[in-house]
Amino acid sequence: MSAETIVEQPDISILCPDALLNGYCQDARWGLAVVRATVLEAAHPQIGAALIENSTFVAHPWRRIFNTLLSVQRVLDADPRVRDKEGARLNRMHARIAGVDPKGRPYNAMDPDARAWVVGSLFESTVNLNRMSGVSMSADDMVRLYEEFRAFLVLLEGNADHLPATVEEFWPYFDDVIERGLENTEAMRIILFELFGRMPAPPLLRGHPALWAAGRGMAGPVITEFLKATLPESVRQRAGLADVPGAHTLTRGVYMGTGVAARVLPQSWTRTDTVIGLLDPSLANGGSGPSLLSSLRRQQRRAAALVRLLSPMSGDGASSSASGSAARSAERFFAEVLDQTGDGYVSWPDIAAMAREVASRLDLDADGEERLFDAFAGWWRELASTLDGDGDGRVSRAEYAAAASSAASPALVRVAEVLFEATDADGDQTISAVEHRALFRTAFSRDVETSGQDARYSRSEFVREFLAFMSGRQSSAGYDSLLAQA
Repeated sequence: MSAETIVEQPDISILCPDALLNGYCQDARWGLAVVRATVLEAAHPQIGAALIENSTFVAHPWRRIFNTLLSVQRVLDADPRVRDKEGARLNRMHARIAGVDPKGRPYNAMDPDARAWVVGSLFESTVNLNRMSGVSMSADDMVRLYEEFRAFLVLLEGNADHLPATVEEFWPYFDDVIERGLENTEAMRIILFELFGRMPAPPLLRGHPALWAAGRGMAGPVITEFLKATLPESVRQRAGLADVPGAHTLTRGVYMGTGVAARVLPQSWTRTDTVIGLLDPSLANGGSGPSLLSSLRRQQRRAAALVRLLSPMSGDGASSSASGSAARSAERFFAEVLDQTGDGYVSWPDIAAMAREVASRLDLDADGEERLFDAFAGWWRELASTLDGDGDGRVSRAEYAAAASSAASPALVRVAEVLFEATDADGDQTISAVEHRALFRTAFSRDVETSGQDARYSRSEFVREFLAFMSGRQSSAGYDSLLAQA
């Protein structure tokens, strides 16, 4: 695309509940396209470096999935103010992600070419989903869908200049990036070879580790081979991915099977919110397939009971589940809470990931988000100065364990104060059940059931609970759901 070319910009008002993209978002099959596109994104050197150093997709994949779904829903909201606010939030989040990759090349999550590739790879993967599922897209629908993806880029960038103006021009662009712009990055290798093999249990199965481990052990390698077979041939060659006999047949069968299921099963069974509600009951929408969810959960409980009968008792697991308020060991707290990116260290990207999660959950405005990030940054500076003994800019597990008692610091108190102010939406100096639920989803509803509908947290109670959790002295269902669970 030449610099002189004037590209007509799509109207972002087409991002709405009537958009074709919204139909895909409501279809659980779209997850196949999203995962494939994520691999193609990770193969981009800028995006791959940003994922490795800043993303929580390894340690907290389910949380990442739920947050992505929430973000897309906001972008397609009927209220344009919700859409615009989410676009601004995404820009603020990406503006904080920059650095240098292991080869000394700078990366920046605001790079316009990289952002265009994110949008373009997801469009291509959506088209590929239809093609592989045996569903033909009309020319008009493909044009309309492409305009919606370009409109999303306009929401982020202010223009869509870094994507071709037409669908016809897109395909040469896509092939060119595949051939010349992608690499065998560490992020891509982790997704393909490690992620599914060590995927933590979704919320519904966290209480049944043996059942999850058995299922993951069987499904993980199959998912990996399926995903590898979906990639373009040149990407597989560049990454040295072997062709496993039967993998392409498996891939075609999965796509065709999901396509048939979408056409013959009740629509409520294949909706994204139905599947998300099954994986995480706290997010279930009672209006979408409730009888299906109830039936599947009954079957899951029966299977879990059978596994418990056939498996030896685990003393550690029994004791940890028996006491929701038990303290974590320093090493366990480090792994489950502090190491958000899962690289074995705590550095600023881990602390920033906590701030991003809180800001996203509360849907903070720019000022509230800035205050929150400033507070977390102050805590990180204090952590680094206190615990980073070798001065490498990160805190190791051993460094943290040696001085874990210093975690409850004045800077952490400031984080708690700012978090209280952000959660106290009406500014009445107490946290109501509704405000607490916005931060912790259903964790507070259990407290409401025992404490009454008017249950409230004072500032001191809120700060005390936060400090007890962040110092590892006490577990918390609410803060676990926010920061510890995958």
